[in-house]
Amino acid sequence: MCIDSVYFVADCPGTSSSEAGKGTACQGCPNQSICASGANSAPDPAIEEVKEKLSTVKHKLLVLSGKGGVGKSTFSAQLAYGLAEDEDKQIALLDVDLCGPSIPKMMGLENEQVHHSGSGWSPVYVEDNLAVMSIGFLINSPDDAIIWRGPKKNGMIKQFLRDVDWGEVDYLIVDTPPGTSDEHLSVVQYLSTACIDGAVIITTPQEVSLQDVRKEINFCRKVNVPIIGIVENMSGFICPKCKNKSQIFPPTTGGSEKMCNDLGIPLLGSIPLDEAIGRTCDSGKSFLTNVPDSPAVFSYRKIIQRIQEFCDQKNR
Repeated sequence: MCIDSVYFVADCPGTSSSEAGKGTACQGCPNQSICASGANSAPDPAIEEVKEKLSTVKHKLLVLSGKGGVGKSTFSAQLAYGLAEDEDKQIALLDVDLCGPSIPKMMGLENEQVHHSGSGWSPVYVEDNLAVMSIGFLINSPDDAIIWRGPKKNGMIKQFLRDVDWGEVDYLIVDTPPGTSDEHLSVVQYLSTACIDGAVIITTPQEVSLQDVRKEINFCRKVNVPIIGIVENMSGFICPKCKNKSQIFPPTTGGSEKMCNDLGIPLLGSIPLDEAIGRTCDSGKSFLTNVPDSPAVFSYRKIIQRIQEFCDQKNR
């Protein structure tokens, strides 16, 4: 595709603008005629419906990553497990990675199904205070491929946010797919009046990952989502015998710490590699409680504490 024919969202005047469908940036956009007609100018009524549905949720957190394979879903799962250790807190984990739903396996919920009630979809529970919803509960087999275009993805996310009966919840964690695409725009749109506390962005130390994280940071700033901070995953390997640290993915440009300093964003912490993380995720168990002496668990707990402090400060 010629670069001149690529449509950049950053230049879009927006559907509510008087220039919608008429500006220079609109030329060549497949939605130009729809925007020019004014059909999209009215707000989606689902936005207020989502706000009402999530009025019982105190904190709403997005977990983002610019690139796949950096451990975003693993972090989301461990964050949920960690927050749920406080039995007085109700935790909900929503998996909107529609094409790669790995949360059911990580939470030990494979082959579970969603039940319908008069108040909506009932989530699946890991513990009495930890609920999960994923498209993985709606497909016949974990091997089934989800081959959907944007509108169908948008509709599924709308259903998740509007129709799931979470009840009274302290933290809703939304695990998103990599990138800055349809799913992210849909989540931000439908939560626009429901008050997102902020986003946690996951990366690994090497520049090829940081490059995409910078795009994710720009996305958050453009759509006015507060950034809680950056988590550097797979940050070296600590030998369990000699305790020396080796860099498996060398930070050739200074890693997350330098990037955060340059951009004025908090670095929440760095999580070292530990083979037990993959093992516990594959078995659907909490890494935090099954390997409590791991240096990675210490890092996770510090990061979780900082996220809680951010949410508490925002409340105050």
